[in-house]
Amino acid sequence: MISMLKKVEFEAKTLQEAEKTAAELLKIRKDKIKLTVTKEKKGLFNIGNMTTYEATPDVNLANEGKVYLENILKTMEIKARMEVRTLSEGTEIHYHVESDENALLIGREGRTLLSLQFMLRNYLNVFVDDHLIISLDIGNYHENRRKQLEILATKTAKEVAQTKIAVKLDPMNAFDRRIIHTKLSEWRDVVTESEGEGEERALVIKPKR
Repeated sequence: MISMLKKVEFEAKTLQEAEKTAAELLKIRKDKIKLTVTKEKKGLFNIGNMTTYEATPDVNLANEGKVYLENILKTMEIKARMEVRTLSEGTEIHYHVESDENALLIGREGRTLLSLQFMLRNYLNVFVDDHLIISLDIGNYHENRRKQLEILATKTAKEVAQTKIAVKLDPMNAFDRRIIHTKLSEWRDVVTESEGEGEERALVIKPKR
C-alpha cells in the first residue's frame, strides 16, 4: 500500500505539547495520531530540553471509512451489509452497501447516495496528502444507472447522427454526465457538450460538423 498519509515534523518540550501540536497541524483527533521521536536535544542541566517528533495518522483508511458509514447507518437505525474493496495499492477504496432501506439511502435521482459519498470522501481525505478515490454504491445503483445512461446515450446519438439535429438531455449531475460523455467519446459523428449552470447543467449531443 502506498503511504499517502499526512506526515508532519515539529519540536516540543513535553509529550502533552507534542500531542496538542500534532492534532492542530494534522487537524485530526489526538487518539488517531501516531507520534514518533526522531531527535532529542538535551539542554544544560536538562533546561531547554527539546524533542523532535514525527506525527502521522494512525488509521487504516478502508476500515476508518467503514466505521464512519456504519455510524451514519446506526444513527438512521438501518441494518446493512457492507463490502469494502481496496484497489491501486490503497489509493482507491470502494464501498458497497446492501440494506432493506436501499431506496431511502439512494434518494431521489441518487442524491442521498451522492451526499453520503461526498461526506465519506471528505472525511477520509482529511488523513491524506494526496487525493483518494472513494466510491460508494448502494444496492448496485451506480451499476444499473450506468447501464441505463449508456442505453440512453447510444439511442440519442444514433438519432442525432441520422437527423443531424442536436438533442439536449435532462439536467443531471456531473457523475451521470461523465458516463454519457465517456460512452460517446469514441463516436465519429457526434460530440457532447455541457451547458447551463449548477442544478440546471445538462448534456447536449450534437452532430459533428
